[in-house]
Amino acid sequence: MERFEYAHPSTKQEVLRLLGSNWNDAAVLAGGTDLLSLMKEYVVTPKRVVNIKSVAGLNGIHSAAEGVTIGALVTMEELLEDKTIRAEYPALTHAAQGITSPQIRAMGTVGGDLCQRPRCWYFRNGYGLLAKDESGKSLVPEGENRYHAILGNTGPAYFVNPSSLAPALIALDAKLLLVGAKGQRELSAADFFVIPKTDNQRENVLQPNEVLSNIVIPASSRGLRSATYEVRHKTALDWPLAAAAVAVKLDGGKVTAAKIVLGHVAPIPWQAHDAAKELTGQPINESVAAKVGEAAVRGARPLSQNGYKVKLATVAVKRALLAAAKGEA
Repeated sequence: MERFEYAHPSTKQEVLRLLGSNWNDAAVLAGGTDLLSLMKEYVVTPKRVVNIKSVAGLNGIHSAAEGVTIGALVTMEELLEDKTIRAEYPALTHAAQGITSPQIRAMGTVGGDLCQRPRCWYFRNGYGLLAKDESGKSLVPEGENRYHAILGNTGPAYFVNPSSLAPALIALDAKLLLVGAKGQRELSAADFFVIPKTDNQRENVLQPNEVLSNIVIPASSRGLRSATYEVRHKTALDWPLAAAAVAVKLDGGKVTAAKIVLGHVAPIPWQAHDAAKELTGQPINESVAAKVGEAAVRGARPLSQNGYKVKLATVAVKRALLAAAKGEA
């Protein structure tokens, strides 16, 4: 780890003054579960680390008429313990439950989960975000790619988005509030994530001089049946191989509106729009859920070692839909 300056501000204004105009100037420290490992491996080498743990306005879960606001510094444990989240947005609770490490639950934050960098081993070993060799050729298609993308992987990005919470937040139509030198901007959780075209780009739209401050789940998402289902190699601490989050509105036993979002199978949380359309107007049962699961992975392009992910993603969608229909919390 290279030497760095350490700052511990208490206000958003102080944070913004300490951040620079490029990513090497400064890095934001919240829970630190991702940043510290990146710094230890010299993947990122910020000149300054800005600890935002004491900044006012970034904590707590607050329910109001317009929806529920979750501070970016809310820990996974706090998210799991919140009665409103558990009762009204079970997909989010399910996603947090998948993080089985007590230490990460205690330290990891909601904002950190959304902003964490890809877990691609090429990236983590210094080959860059797009994992290219010295000639500029991607190492992934003909390399070790068993955990890489099967959707949205036409190049040059092949990593998968690592966020546990993003699919559920997108399914619940959440908004993200970003604070920067030019003020605050709001965007949908879905629009936060992007597929980079060069190594100089990031996997989200957050700028070097911005901070993710809050997540807002709108009141319109209350009453939706939602669930998240993840498939892992083992139940102990492990990254999902595939995941699905769903949020559906039922009327008379049939779906009138639906969102289906896949996780860990594409460089961004992958919205299965066609599958959601096929579900609309249908009851949720074993047969329908299975067909919708197949529709969700239509167009998948497996690499040489990750074809198994197609089946896992299909099953994840099916089981998430069945859990949502049952109202499982």
